[in-house]
Amino acid sequence: MPDESTDPSALVARFAEDYRRVKDEIAKAVVGHDEIVDGVLTCLFAGGHALLEGVPGLGKTLLIRSLSEALHLQFSRIQFTPDLMPADVTGTTIVVEGDGGRDFAFRKGPIFAQIVLADEINRATPKTQSSLLEAMQEKSVTVGGETHILDKPFFVMATQNPVEQEGTYPLPEAQLDRFFFKLVVGYSSREELSEILDRTTTGHEAVIERVLDAPAIIEHQKLVRRVGVTPQVQDYAVRMVLSTHPEGQFATPEVNRYFRFGASPRAAQTIVLAGKVRALLDGRTSVAVRDIREIALPALRHRCLLNFEAEAEGITTDEIIGKIMDTLPTEVELAANS
Repeated sequence: MPDESTDPSALVARFAEDYRRVKDEIAKAVVGHDEIVDGVLTCLFAGGHALLEGVPGLGKTLLIRSLSEALHLQFSRIQFTPDLMPADVTGTTIVVEGDGGRDFAFRKGPIFAQIVLADEINRATPKTQSSLLEAMQEKSVTVGGETHILDKPFFVMATQNPVEQEGTYPLPEAQLDRFFFKLVVGYSSREELSEILDRTTTGHEAVIERVLDAPAIIEHQKLVRRVGVTPQVQDYAVRMVLSTHPEGQFATPEVNRYFRFGASPRAAQTIVLAGKVRALLDGRTSVAVRDIREIALPALRHRCLLNFEAEAEGITTDEIIGKIMDTLPTEVELAANS
């Protein structure tokens, strides 16, 4: 009888079960938004970070808080405001009094957690926004010339209001690129809004249980990276990213007309890793083209820059990426047309 700790089918089943358990706990507090919850959990198990965008009151912060309550991880929230300073995020060196006199000690900031909620991240200045860059990429924080390693897993979830609102500072492209997914939170349906009222105006209180700890999450993240990708599927992901590059070999007419810049290599990494998560949830140990199609939009939308013509005509990044997905041929279709 195979050992459950090494049997691939058992590991895949355990991953799907843990994923479902966390999602069920979130659903106790969050009504609807299934795609957004799936996107956030994909980021968590792939080892990436999530950016949630939507107008106030749609449940972005509630979703993130609910996720933190379902996990045995240290959680901190940072409310980004125009007067927030980088030291308020990373921490600072202070003078302390001791028996031997005065000495310097480093006081850790809220970034030293495993789940960090950067609430309304585009309310702070670019200088403060950039304080997250090293932590998100290197999983470390450098203050006063000393580097501090963050505990694993480390997961940043940021919320932002649409950039058209006053008093916001759009995230720079380099920082956007460090987010695994950008998830756009929409309005609730008629049925969902009725359920929200039933839960929030009748004294109902959601009790979320902690169902997953750090070692289990890290093991699942390792499992995700062990999922196979055939050369054909990987090439499909590569061509999808290259299709966003204006004047490139695979660029569509819409990309050449409306994009200033296309997606970076991080986009290809994101697409493949997110595809692996989707494959595991479907009980497979190899990524399929349909997995790539399912996650391409949140992986690409924040990594492609529109030009002035697109903004003047009201063209969105999502529309152009959707056109790429509709027209990009698979390896089989390429062979049939050659």
